[in-house]
Amino acid sequence: MTTATHPNDALFAGEKAFPVLAACEHFAGSEKLIGKAMDLQVEYGPVFDVTCDCEDGAAAGQEREHAEMVARMIASDRNRFDRAGARIHDPSHPAWRQDVDIIVGSAGSRLAYITVPKATNSGQVAEVIRYIGDAAKKAGLDKPVPVHVLIETHGALRDVFQIAELPNIEVLDFGLMDFVSGHHGAIPAAAMRSPGQFEHALLARAKADMVAAALANGIVPAHNVCLNLKDADVIAGDARRARNEFGFLRMWSIYPAQIQPIVNAMRPDFTEVEDAAGILVAAQDADWGPIQYKGELHDRATYRYFWEVLQKAKVTGMALPAEAERRFFAN
Repeated sequence: MTTATHPNDALFAGEKAFPVLAACEHFAGSEKLIGKAMDLQVEYGPVFDVTCDCEDGAAAGQEREHAEMVARMIASDRNRFDRAGARIHDPSHPAWRQDVDIIVGSAGSRLAYITVPKATNSGQVAEVIRYIGDAAKKAGLDKPVPVHVLIETHGALRDVFQIAELPNIEVLDFGLMDFVSGHHGAIPAAAMRSPGQFEHALLARAKADMVAAALANGIVPAHNVCLNLKDADVIAGDARRARNEFGFLRMWSIYPAQIQPIVNAMRPDFTEVEDAAGILVAAQDADWGPIQYKGELHDRATYRYFWEVLQKAKVTGMALPAEAERRFFAN
């Protein structure tokens, strides 16, 4: 081997690499459920993130106490992998700045991300991002807090490309239920579940536009929840359709039984993972110059693709070929 240059250094020098995140994001709103989710992370490994919910989790009048609880949980030893974020109140709610101040101020160094719901235009999102940045500076953080933005209103969908161009955004989330409700009955309730959520023209357009905006700007697109809480086949079917037909790379969970079916359905194809490992090992041996693999030419363009496949396999808990594990993920 002429060099041991890591793929991150060889393939993305001087530019932003695409975020490689867990394929599932689990929402929990109470201290009990947040704790249970963090304990499941320890059991399963960091194959899903935990989103501590201030928007729907906080009782009216108890927003401060709820944000303090969320900050305490994120800063606790139960957050073993530092993969817990928080959904704050929406930009029209008087508590959203308080949420940011408390959570970033008390747990910013352990905070994985902040999710912003129900924005109605790009200007609102920009204001929240600026405020989060100011809070991070006050807290003495040495890097920006990643931001996830829910696309669930007409205005957010209209501005989705402008939103995706804003700084520090890591994920765009599609919010199905609020988006359907915002159509005042023009989209039937049946479209909140499959197959309608994938086949109704207005929803298919919205999902495709959001995914396109996300991927064009190096952002992970995340799919909405499945309303079926316990049927693994239904849950996995939704995840597969989201991944294979629309390009979503992540999906929400709202019930513990949904986590594993989503993770399994979002995993890369095992044959492609094996090819990715073989191609990247050979490429590293060739100092990242062009190679032939199984009679096909590969170079840096395909190396980038297969490196992302390998990373996605890793974050979904797949067993990787031993040589690729040793070379690329040993530390």
